Amino acid sequence: MPILDGVTGTVGAAELRREECLRLLAAGSVGRVVFTDAAMPAAYPVTYLLDGEEVVFRTAGGSRLALATLDHVVGFQADEIDVAGRTGWSVLGVGEAYRVTDPDRLLVLTVRIPPTWAPLPGDETIAVPLQLLTGRRLSPGRGPDRRDGARYSAGSGPT
Repeated sequence: MPILDGVTGTVGAAELRREECLRLLAAGSVGRVVFTDAAMPAAYPVTYLLDGEEVVFRTAGGSRLALATLDHVVGFQADEIDVAGRTGWSVLGVGEAYRVTDPDRLLVLTVRIPPTWAPLPGDETIAVPLQLLTGRRLSPGRGPDRRDGARYSAGSGPT
């Protein structure tokens, strides 16, 4: 069932302006890079930094993620969801990923970017300019009490 307005008693979603999407991304540190891998959709979690209007992350050199994203259009998604309160936000950006090679920028990013959760042999720094950016703020809907046994599954909204 899609996200609907609050009138039906399901979760409501308000569109966010670009500035609000950027503010939310700047406050986060973990998101997902969405790309095509062997003609199939894939999403990998990464630690990231918002640098201006670019998402920057590191990955192992020659890794599946590095090879699938470089010079390709990818998505980047981050969110914060409070399941119990049925509130939160979700932001999706789209852009053509590229390898950061400028030594001065790499030096600055090395200090600013959150550390990866796993060691990266031969790491690469990849940036995604957020050419398209959309977001939604989720809030509880009005209407029937949802304690009627309705179940929620991640990413699908109320069922």
